[in-house]
Amino acid sequence: MPTTTASPVAATPPDKLPSKPKKPLVRRLLQDRSQQVRHAVQLAFLALNAWLAIEFLLWVRYFESNGQTRYFERPAGVEGWLPIAGLMNLKYFLVTHHVAAVHPAAMVLVAVFLLSSLLLKKTFCSWLCPVGTVSEYLWKLGHKLFGRNLTLPRWLDIPLRSLKYLLLGFFLYIVISMSADGLNDFLLAPFGIIADVKMLNFFRHIGTIGIAVLATFVVLSVFIKNFWCRFLCPYGALMGIVSTFSPVKIRRDADACIDCGKCNKACPSNLPVDQLVQVRSLECTGCMTCVAVCPAENALQFALPPHRLSAGEVSGLEVSGPALSAARWSHRTVQPRMVVVVLAIVFFGLIGLARATGHWQTHISRDIYMQLVPHADDYNH
Repeated sequence: MPTTTASPVAATPPDKLPSKPKKPLVRRLLQDRSQQVRHAVQLAFLALNAWLAIEFLLWVRYFESNGQTRYFERPAGVEGWLPIAGLMNLKYFLVTHHVAAVHPAAMVLVAVFLLSSLLLKKTFCSWLCPVGTVSEYLWKLGHKLFGRNLTLPRWLDIPLRSLKYLLLGFFLYIVISMSADGLNDFLLAPFGIIADVKMLNFFRHIGTIGIAVLATFVVLSVFIKNFWCRFLCPYGALMGIVSTFSPVKIRRDADACIDCGKCNKACPSNLPVDQLVQVRSLECTGCMTCVAVCPAENALQFALPPHRLSAGEVSGLEVSGPALSAARWSHRTVQPRMVVVVLAIVFFGLIGLARATGHWQTHISRDIYMQLVPHADDYNH
């Protein structure tokens, strides 16, 4: 009877099978400072919003005291907290080619944030948004206290993430379904004029239910990374959709990558960065945390599409290695300082244009505000 001989591979114990050869690590030449730069921008924008809130509160107090306190100019920047008014004004402008008289700064700031997302992925969320900044510090606090954050199972994570898109769809439906005249009438009504005051009063006169809801969000944000931003923020959902058209993305060079998986573990959005060539996900905020922890030169970057090297160019380089990767990404990466420059140009450029053309401040007389502000809670839409 013929005998069969087991193949060498089959006879080899599983723990003795040859493993995939490790790639040599070519360490990064320069220390990554993206997170120091990003945190500085976050704190500066958070301070700006705090200053706007204080100035706006003093402005409101002037009218509530019937002119007995010192008068402060109304800070138009507070309208950045009125995204629905901003979307309404944006539609009104697109339909009529005129800027609405009430809350024009809301439209300008929506345009600033949309343009920043179009140019630099969803950097609004991770570089500018004060809610995103607070949320980030909360989950980092949770990680420091408990040594980890909770990661929801995929079957629960995906349905919860869809909530913010449902909320966005609801708000967009309301704005899109309104006519230009309807939008103008809404904004010129007492509720529309003092929508910012009503927003302030919500936090000043918050009730037990409101406190309980906010406390729940805070606790969940300690345990789950970016809870509000990830699952409930419709504004972030809009920025994510726009960001899909951005030419700048997190990109991985397979030749330079050593498959250490550090980027995957560091991603606040739990994206499988180490398995992708480019991160297209709507959840990517361009925070560059994954880039910061990557130890390999040219393996991961926030960048434009890489150069397409010709056969002649490749033949003069190593088939795979540092020289080839460096050639692909030469002048294609977007450094943190460039992110700051682009954001500053967009932010101050559009605001400066709005100021120069008289489309920044809401033009409502003090007499009207004196009638409306003290009774803001009496007006409903």
